[in-house]
Amino acid sequence: MATIVNTTEEEPMLAVVRSTAQLAWADAGPEVADPEVARLCAEAQQHLLAGRWLDMATLMLASADLLLLSPSAPDKAADLECILTVICNLVTMAGSEDEALEIAKLICAKLTHQPPADKPTLRIKVLFSLYNLLPSLSGKAMVYRKALEVAAAAAGKAAADCVVPTFKNIDAFVAYWGIGKPEQRELFLAITRILKDHKGMTKDYFKFLNKYLATFDGSAGDADAIAAAKEEAAAAIVEFVKSSDLYQCDLLDMPAVAQLEKDDKYQPVYELLKIFLTQRLESYLAFQTANSTLLQGYGLVHEDCITKMRLMSLLDLSGHCSGEIPYSAITKALEVIGLPCLPIVVHLI
Repeated sequence: MATIVNTTEEEPMLAVVRSTAQLAWADAGPEVADPEVARLCAEAQQHLLAGRWLDMATLMLASADLLLLSPSAPDKAADLECILTVICNLVTMAGSEDEALEIAKLICAKLTHQPPADKPTLRIKVLFSLYNLLPSLSGKAMVYRKALEVAAAAAGKAAADCVVPTFKNIDAFVAYWGIGKPEQRELFLAITRILKDHKGMTKDYFKFLNKYLATFDGSAGDADAIAAAKEEAAAAIVEFVKSSDLYQCDLLDMPAVAQLEKDDKYQPVYELLKIFLTQRLESYLAFQTANSTLLQGYGLVHEDCITKMRLMSLLDLSGHCSGEIPYSAITKALEVIGLPCLPIVVHLI
């Protein structure tokens, strides 16, 4: 016959409070430490019995700085993750979505206000756990943006690698969360800041710059925000000109880019975009002669620009001809020396 034995195991939340309290008071001596640990545990017990989850979160997070920073805190990532996950689990006990969201905001504030280099990959992982526990879609969107904030602030590649794989699902996330244009704008801008210096991600960087700039429709409500997008608009132009496999874009149709035409600082960059999209090589060569320092300042290589401009000039030439293009027209458009003795034509397929 089986025997049922009652076991006693400390509630995980109380265990976290006890262990972190003991760490916090470890150097004070047992005469001081024991009463303080007992006081904190008693306070946690009261919150637990009364179902005051927001108060419990506040109490538990009071020691989070110790967990994340102190050399006397647990040094194993798994231990820290376990403790922080117990705290995150409070959102599942909240009596309402609003309370869960308030708890999530407390946790996010604690995790994002640490020094950028302090365990960023661990903090991102915990934030993703919090994301999965939250019932609120707006809360999920907020937590995801906080994870991006941590990744952007951390200089190391490892932190970026934690979030970059999720970017392929951004369109699905945006639809799922149901967030508006201002929130999308903030999201896309955060992503561009992560991708900007991430090796091998230049195409994605350009893609998300476009997504960010496309959120501005030129309406009166965008007047203040659009002025802050000038740097990203210029960056998108530079990335387009640099790219060896991009020959079409919608940048000229975007209000956030169009504003550069009348901007003292960025007007030459806008002119360069117009040259690449609407003019030919001779216009670029004249521009380069007058703006060589500017091009160098943006990291644009003159020889690469000539190569791309020639290809774009050829594409433009083909768009204005039907059937075949005389070789003489090609040599003129591309600024190359032709062979007039050979009546060559290029047939368009």
